[in-house]
Amino acid sequence: MTAEFIFMLTRADRTVPDAMDRLGEVLASGLRHIGFKDLGLPLADLHRLAAAIRAGGGTLYLEVVSLDAASEAASARVAVELGVDFLLGGTRPDLVLPILGGSGIRYCPFAGRIAGYPSRLEGSPGEIRESVRRLCAHDGVHGIDLLAYRFAGDVPGLIKAICAGGRQAGDRGRLDRSPCPRRGRRWRAGRPPSRSAPPP
Repeated sequence: MTAEFIFMLTRADRTVPDAMDRLGEVLASGLRHIGFKDLGLPLADLHRLAAAIRAGGGTLYLEVVSLDAASEAASARVAVELGVDFLLGGTRPDLVLPILGGSGIRYCPFAGRIAGYPSRLEGSPGEIRESVRRLCAHDGVHGIDLLAYRFAGDVPGLIKAICAGGRQAGDRGRLDRSPCPRRGRRWRAGRPPSRSAPPP
């Protein structure tokens, strides 16, 4: 299965203020898998951004970076309201999946233990892989969002231990096996629009 690049219109875990302006550049480059975060812009602006991505022929991704349960549930409801194609991130499938029910949204929560803001990935490779197994046991989970580039340990070792298939932040590579073998795969590898900006 071919991996695909997902461009995130974000900086430091927030949708950038000029996302609409940047979107034109992204679409002109030929990229069509485009996403943004649940933080950074008012809901009305997210509606306009989502509509513009769809009008440009894009596949639409929303990533949850809120850590508390109430905010995660609210972000899932926003995903339904926006009609995104994929909801990435978050850590509570038991909370999110009932909200997404019947929407057709494909859901890829974060693997491992997520802490802080901007988000970082914690835990051993074994613990993270076990979380992948648990997540992919849920009906309605289509893959995982792996924050490999925000892992303080052996990143190549983590990728080798885990990656199978999911949306892997910061990776442009191709991996051949999936811990969720029934699911498809795109790699979330977005970068912010500025070279000098921190990771998305």
